[in-house]
Parts: sequence; C-alpha cells; structure tokens
Amino acid sequence: MPAAPLNRRAFLVGANAVLLTACAGTGSGSDTLGHLRHGKGPEPVVVLHEWLGDHTNYTPVLPYLSEDRFSYAFADLRGYGLSKAMTGRYSAAEAAADVLALADRLGWQRFHVVGHSMSGMIAQYLALTAQERVKSVVAISPVPASGFKTDDAGRKRLAAVIDDDDAARAAYEARGGKRYNRAWLDRKLAITRQSATREAMLGYLDMFTGTDFAAQAKGLTTPVSAIVGEHDLPLYREESVRKLFEPLYPNFAVAVDHEAGHYSMLETPVLLAALVERALTNPPVGKG
Repeated sequence: MPAAPLNRRAFLVGANAVLLTACAGTGSGSDTLGHLRHGKGPEPVVVLHEWLGDHTNYTPVLPYLSEDRFSYAFADLRGYGLSKAMTGRYSAAEAAADVLALADRLGWQRFHVVGHSMSGMIAQYLALTAQERVKSVVAISPVPASGFKTDDAGRKRLAAVIDDDDAARAAYEARGGKRYNRAWLDRKLAITRQSATREAMLGYLDMFTGTDFAAQAKGLTTPVSAIVGEHDLPLYREESVRKLFEPLYPNFAVAVDHEAGHYSMLETPVLLAALVERALTNPPVGKG
C-alpha cells in the first residue's frame, strides 16, 4: 500500500514553535502507524502513549528534547490519533508488530522504546519478543508485565471512563494525587475525548487488564528504566514498580518525579524530557 501523505504541522508550546513531520495511518489495511517525527539525531526512539490520550499528551515535552541527539517517532496505536482509522485486535502482540513495522518503514534496525502506562507494558512485550531490535525501554508510570489486575467491579469502573466525563475526571484526579483544579481536569478530558475510538479503548482495556507475560519476561537483559510519579496511584509508585519489575529485569533502574502523578508529560514536561533522555543515554546495564 502506498505511503500516507506527509503534512507539516507547527505546534506552539508556550513561546516555542516546534515543527514536526506528521504521517497518518490510512485505514485498516495500512501497515504503518500514524506518527509524528521530531529531531534528526543518530539515536532512534519510538514513543508510545497511554490509554486516555494519544501522541498529543507529549506536546508540552517537545521543546525540551535534544533534536541533535535523538530521532523521535511519536506513534499512535490503532484507533488513536493519527491511527484512528486503523482497526485491529488491540492486543500487545499486534501493537508490538505495528511498532516493528513502523521501525522498518523508518529504516530503524535497532531503536529505543518509550512507553507510558499501558504502552509501558507494550514496550516490555516488544523488548521480550524482539530482543535483537530493542536497544532499551523507558517505561513512564508503566503497567507491569503481569498486567493491571482488577476484579469485575474494577473493570466496570475503568470502562465507565470511556463514556462518562465525571468518571474520567475522577480517574485523572486520583492519578494526580487530587492536587489539580477543574481546568486541568477538563484539559485532560479534552485530550481523551478527541484521541481514540470507543472500540479501541475497550480493546486496549482488555489488553492491559487481561495480559500477563511476567513469567516469560523474567531474566530479560534488555535495559529497562522506569520513571514514576510520587503522586500516582499505588500500583505506579516506586515501591510497587520496584517489587514488580526488579525480579524480572536484571538491568533495571527507576527514577522518581516528586512533583508528578501519572501524567508527568503534562505535569512536569521539562523534567520528564531530562529524565527520559538521561535513561536513553545511560541505560541501566550491569545493575543486576
């Protein structure tokens, strides 16, 4: 299938204009995820998003990334953002295959992967199943390889977020330590509501609550760095992440953002950019 047309987009972030190359996935038959390119450095990095947002979550971070050191591709998963027209099974295996297809299209034989929340889980799965391709993983407030464990009532509460604005605001509030005002919650709600199809959100909900590859991942030597927010839900905080990640990955390290909850790219974009690039530059090799 021919490549989707390229468009030039300018994003204004504060006083900084950031010029990006955008490529949209063209439908269920497309073999390439929609994505935004940023930077022309020698180290390739695929960046993935969370369940309640698409690539635009990262817009505040863009001015603070090193364009001469890294080449970033901010990819939207099937049913999200620039890939909204793409349908599928919404599984970890499919998402990993889609990232590999994107890397192939970009000519990236080996690359780093940055994932946030549910895509932190996808990044781990990709590192497990394509060890020869993935140089390192940076997982921001990540779902562990064992998944987001919940009962039927918990899943119903999560599913309510898809259609109920008040439920969505409550989810953001809990993941931000109940520190933010209504204006911030409404801004995040606007990102969520424009980011994805209902089908995709339901599909990925099944993925991150019903997938468990922890046993297979144990002993994986690919460097894995986690970045966690001090004000996040307990599952995503340092103590829990260490407990769930350290037994699996011998080359693992964690950094704590003391001012953030779950959405460090929106809450503390300058610091997150620094933490991500620190992990990409000095991955935790030989820590185990």
